[in-house]
Amino acid sequence: MIKALILKTVAAHDDEATPLAWATAYGFCIMLAYYVLRAVRDEISAADRGNLHFLWTAVFLVMLVVVPLYSWVSSRWPRGVFVPLVNRFFIANLVLFYLALVVLPESARPWIDRVFYVWASVFALFAVTVFWGLVVDCFTNAQGRRLFGFIAVGSSLGAIAGSALTASLAQQLPPFSLLLLACLPLEAACWFARVLHRRFGGNADPARAENRPLAGGSWSGIAIVFRSPYLMGIAGYILLMTYASTVLYFLQADLIRAALADRAARTALFAHIDLWTNAITLVLQIWLAARVIRWAGVGATLALLPLVTAGGFLWLGAVPQLAGLIALQVAYRALRYGLAKPTREVLFTVLGREEKYKSKAFLDAAIYRGGDLASGWIFTGLKAAGLSIGAIALAAAPVAALWAVLAIWLGRRQDKAAKFAPPILEKGAGP
Repeated sequence: MIKALILKTVAAHDDEATPLAWATAYGFCIMLAYYVLRAVRDEISAADRGNLHFLWTAVFLVMLVVVPLYSWVSSRWPRGVFVPLVNRFFIANLVLFYLALVVLPESARPWIDRVFYVWASVFALFAVTVFWGLVVDCFTNAQGRRLFGFIAVGSSLGAIAGSALTASLAQQLPPFSLLLLACLPLEAACWFARVLHRRFGGNADPARAENRPLAGGSWSGIAIVFRSPYLMGIAGYILLMTYASTVLYFLQADLIRAALADRAARTALFAHIDLWTNAITLVLQIWLAARVIRWAGVGATLALLPLVTAGGFLWLGAVPQLAGLIALQVAYRALRYGLAKPTREVLFTVLGREEKYKSKAFLDAAIYRGGDLASGWIFTGLKAAGLSIGAIALAAAPVAALWAVLAIWLGRRQDKAAKFAPPILEKGAGP
């Protein structure tokens, strides 16, 4: 029944339905766990607004340690081992956080909150990066253009379920009680990842590349990025995207903190924003993502988000109010996850396996959080210089326009790289 539904919904071939279902279920579980935790993290950022840029600095420094460690793990074990291992490491962390919140005195709560914020920010990117790394390793470029939008649907359904669950429980249960709940979908994700690996990996054949550790060492994936103009272009795209995201995130924290004094009410509002965002994202993923990619191409689809963002910043600069910012935030995140995210993952399908896991982790985790860090300090500097919310939004508009130009360039390079012979790509040089 599920297979028949998939074949009616998405342009999948008969032999693609089963692995597509497992990949979609894996994404559902990862995002369910994340969105159970997301509103708790965002509430901490609103409550501890004065230290937010310091927290982001800590996140970036932690990423610089975690990415080489992950690369070392992926060079030691095959993907069927290291992908579940990463998720179970996060499960163990959640249990430790819960115990700390129960055992330690209330006076320790501010520091536990800050450590949890840093951890959750690492988890938010790393668990998703590992998921998409496995997906782009399992599907080809042509399949990605047709199928990644549907796989993203599973992620959005998980996000909606997590947001709805948190919104309904946030004001009835202590926030840290949700930590143990998030462990359940993470464990399910481990099992789905193993099934997906076996479906594609030729599990009984140790000679298959999927059943062997990745080539290189802890730092090799990072070195590849700086040798490839294509990967450097992806890094630039991510940096410009993080700047736009940071401006919206900091303005959101400022305006919501000023509007709502109660922490539980703020948590519920963040959860409702997530719920509306993911509902719209789901519509985009089901009906538009694959069609837009096929019709407009990768570059134009990637450029749509920055163009809308540039217009939104101009609007927010003219009318800097909470309602307008919430509307822009919902539109931005819906386009980002509904169209830009599955399209950006297509960029990695033309790369070798080391780039898909190691370089991708460096880009999606360290570069992403490095962009957060730099953008956070830039925002803090603009506020210190006396710029208003409207002025900061107006200053971000040309940055978004530059982001759109880079998106078009990446699309052209990806189209060219898709024509490369596979042996060339497997050498790790990138397009």
